[in-house]
Amino acid sequence: MALFKKRTVGKPGEWYYCLQHKKVEEGPECPAKDRFGPYASRTEATQAMETARERNLEWETDPRWHDAPSPPTED
Repeated sequence: MALFKKRTVGKPGEWYYCLQHKKVEEGPECPAKDRFGPYASRTEATQAMETARERNLEWETDPRWHDAPSPPTED
């Protein structure tokens, strides 16, 4: 018996952005490795790449992830 069942049909109202086909799809049409989502609306899914860019920029400029180098220690 499989631990996880593969869903072949999405729930109504679940939207995804397919990275391979560069299109919005309702329900999981493409493999999970090739998509962002789920999103609550088609509009949110359409903006998936912009959302990802914004989140990446926030992460790259977050001071919590860029610690100042430690001063050299003298032995």
